[in-house]
Amino acid sequence: MADLAFLWHMHQPDYRHPDNGEFRLPWVLLHAIKDYTDMAAHLERHPHIRCTVNFVPVLLDQIEDYADQFATGRWRDPLLRLAASPRPECFTADERQWLIDLAFRCHAPTMLEPFAPYRRLRDLLLHVRSHDGEALDYLSGAYFADLATWYLLAWSGESLRRAGGVIAELMAKGSGFSLADRQALLAELGDAVAGIVPRYRALADDGRVELSCTPAGHPLAPLLLDFNAAREAWPDCALPAAPEYPGGRSRVAEHVAQAVASHARRFGRPPAGLWPAEGALSEAFLKQVGEAGFRWTASSHGVLKHSAGNDARTTQAWQAPDGTPGDLTLFFRNERLSDLIGFEYCRWHGRDAAQHFMTEVKALHLQDANHLIPVFLDGENAWEYYPYNAWYFFSDLYDALEKNPGIRTVTLSEAADSQRARRARLPRLVAGSWVYGTLSTWIGHPDKNRAWEMLCEVKHCVDRALDGDRLGPAERADVIRRLAVCEGSDWFWWLGDYNSPQSVASFDALFRENLKALYQVLKLPLPSGLDHPISRGGGEPESGGTMRRAN
Repeated sequence: MADLAFLWHMHQPDYRHPDNGEFRLPWVLLHAIKDYTDMAAHLERHPHIRCTVNFVPVLLDQIEDYADQFATGRWRDPLLRLAASPRPECFTADERQWLIDLAFRCHAPTMLEPFAPYRRLRDLLLHVRSHDGEALDYLSGAYFADLATWYLLAWSGESLRRAGGVIAELMAKGSGFSLADRQALLAELGDAVAGIVPRYRALADDGRVELSCTPAGHPLAPLLLDFNAAREAWPDCALPAAPEYPGGRSRVAEHVAQAVASHARRFGRPPAGLWPAEGALSEAFLKQVGEAGFRWTASSHGVLKHSAGNDARTTQAWQAPDGTPGDLTLFFRNERLSDLIGFEYCRWHGRDAAQHFMTEVKALHLQDANHLIPVFLDGENAWEYYPYNAWYFFSDLYDALEKNPGIRTVTLSEAADSQRARRARLPRLVAGSWVYGTLSTWIGHPDKNRAWEMLCEVKHCVDRALDGDRLGPAERADVIRRLAVCEGSDWFWWLGDYNSPQSVASFDALFRENLKALYQVLKLPLPSGLDHPISRGGGEPESGGTMRRAN
């Protein structure tokens, strides 16, 4: 029987301003009410499906922050604050402009065009802008109340819409949303957000899913350990001027330890497996994963080919290279199947896509009835490009898998057991990630290298401060917390000329704000370079840049 192992990776970087905790972007909230809820609902509806769901602690921290906002009404997300306002006619000019800039940021063909009232809000704005920019001042409070409401409705998951509660009622109402309507919507969304962690924990307690983790702040661990790791798969990679990230080994160990503690606190047991940030592994990082006691970790086929040759296959598990502590099993994802789900099937009818996927999986089963089929991808970013948030695709796919006697879905820990006898020893591990099999998405471009240099500069300051005695215990803890945010991989992902100017500007500014906050708590003057953008962007990447194909 072939083993099909899904891993759905859930991650968002820390969008909170380091000084006041205000959310600069609402993507954690929006993915929570759309994707984390729907993905749980699919699994709850299909009790015979097994899979692995990976949560990053920095995401869980923010989900809990939102649950607290809904519980207390102390809004740290401007979107929620505006939606809850009793007097939308009193929005300031800045608030109105902020909401207009945000509230149509979605994949319009699937999230805006299907809803006539939402389209009217868009068309009205375009009409006003085409005649007189100053006429925006004449848009009423009711317009902005409806706009905030519709943005939340558009991002609500299919499982919430089909539950027949407030969301369905407001979508049917269409416009003229009262304060009571908006309060009811926020209450329902609050329940959904508060239920995310308990729902996945219940699925894990029932043995239906395995929950795995990623190092706490989602750092690109191979680069924290050694910039030269980038040259293993890309020999001509330009490196930052700084020779290394100071103290990288201890910082990676801290991110791993925090992830294990976070997981045990939230889900009741330590994780058996670790999905590295961006599937990025190196031999140095692999040793730390083994030392931490994990049973399995994973990457992608590009890394496997660089490490074991073009004939190496993902259809078996692999044993870590000699010298790796513990007994670590490695999985490498099937890039074709993963990218079909991530990028192609959104253009297909859901049933056709599910049937095509099953045909591909059955072909692998026919080659060898004991094949392992590892399919790993984001569990959040692809679905907005599917009609109905991929509801019909998952319904048909999970139904077909439950009925197929030759293919069983397994968690990665189950795959580590069932595939143990078939493991091959990996001769070496060439550092790389699930994007192109290299680390080029996070280093090598002048803007990315400059960001690494800025991070190295502040890390030297951190080390000097922590070695001294001028910081109190609370200040020291604050320094370490802020440093962990700055070490996240997402800042380096977004910098560069191939991403959109709007996205680059947002992440560039927030990265520099985090660096500034770190200097401030260190009681040091701010380097002048922090006032100037690192990158400008200028591209139009597929899927808005949130995902990349394997090759």
